[in-house]
Amino acid sequence: MASVKVPQSKARSRKDGSAIPLDEADKRLMNLLQSRFPLDPEPFAIVAGEAELELDDVLARTQRLLDGRIIREITPIFDTRALGYESMLVAAKVDAENPQRAARIVNAHPGVSHNYLRTHDFNMWFTIATPPDSELGLKGTLEALMAETGAESMRELPTLTLFKINMNLEMEKGTDALAAAVEAAPPRELEPQPYDEDDIALIRALQGPMEATDRPYDAAAQELGISTEELLDRLRGMVDRKILRRVAAILYHRRAGFSANGMGVWKVPEEEILTTGAKMASFRGISHCYQRPTYEDWPYSVFTMAHGRSKEECDAILDSIAEECGMGPDDRATLYSSTEYKKIRLRYFTDDYERWEAEHS
Repeated sequence: MASVKVPQSKARSRKDGSAIPLDEADKRLMNLLQSRFPLDPEPFAIVAGEAELELDDVLARTQRLLDGRIIREITPIFDTRALGYESMLVAAKVDAENPQRAARIVNAHPGVSHNYLRTHDFNMWFTIATPPDSELGLKGTLEALMAETGAESMRELPTLTLFKINMNLEMEKGTDALAAAVEAAPPRELEPQPYDEDDIALIRALQGPMEATDRPYDAAAQELGISTEELLDRLRGMVDRKILRRVAAILYHRRAGFSANGMGVWKVPEEEILTTGAKMASFRGISHCYQRPTYEDWPYSVFTMAHGRSKEECDAILDSIAEECGMGPDDRATLYSSTEYKKIRLRYFTDDYERWEAEHS
C-alpha cells in the first residue's frame, strides 16, 4: 500500500506571516484590546486609561497595528450556537498530493471560518456553520462537500462540552505564563437563545471590523436610527443572553509573533472528561478546549488548542497539561498546522448561504 504523505509542521507558511517588532506599549495595548473592548461610547478612552497611555497615542497605535496587519480587526464576537446556527469541527482525509483543490472547494462555503492542513492522516481540519433556515442543513452540506472534494473520509466532531473559547494571545509574558494554570471557568451552555428582528438588525449593522475612532459604536447606532447609549444597552443585554461573547481585537497570530499552533488531543476516560477538561482549559496558553465525539479511528475525546511563539513553546504548554493531568504519551497526540487555508470571522444573517445552497443542492 502506498505511504500517505503527511505534511510537516512549519512555523511560518506565508512570507507575510513573519513577526514584526513591537514595543512594550504595543504589547500592553494588544493584551487589553484582546481581553475586553469596553461597551462604552468612548471605549478607547477607557483602554487608554488602563494602558496608561494618551488617547491619541492609543488611537494611533491601534491604527498602525491594523494597517500593519498585526491586529486583524476589532469586532463583536457573537455566539454561533446561541444564534441557532449548526456548527462543528470536521476532520477530512483529502488527497495529500493536491490538498489545495479540496481546500478551494471547502473555503467557498460562507460558513467555513477556519481551514487548516494538519500533520495527520486526517489532514484537513475545518470549522463550518449553517444558518437556522438552511435547507441542506449541516449534514447535507457536508455530504455535498465530501462529494465535491472526493474526500476519503470526513469525521464530524461537534462540540459536546465547551470548556473554553478565548482567543487571547499573551503578548507581554513568556513561556512560563502560557504554561501556567489560571482559574478555570465553568463549561458554557450551547443551547440556542431567543432573539428577534431588532437583534438581527443590530448584528448586521455592527458585525465586521470597527473603526479606530473616538466613538466607534456611533456608526452602527446611526445606521439603526437609535442612540449610541441604546445600542450599548442592547449589546449588554446580548451579553446577558449569551448571544454576544464580547467585543475584542483579533490578531494575525504570526505577525504578532505566535508562529505555531498545536492541536493537542487527549484520550480521556468518559467519567473523567468534565473534571479533566476544566483543568486543561485553565492553562493560559490554551485558547479553545472542547469535548468531542470519538470514533474507532479517532479515540481522542478532549481537544485543546495551544498557541506559541514557537513549536517548542506549544510543546511546553501541552507537556504541562500532560503532567498536571497525569496523561502519558499513549494518551495524547499533537497536530500542527502546516498551511492556513482560511481564517475569517463569520458573518451572520447574510444571503451568501442561500446562494451557496442554490448552487450545490
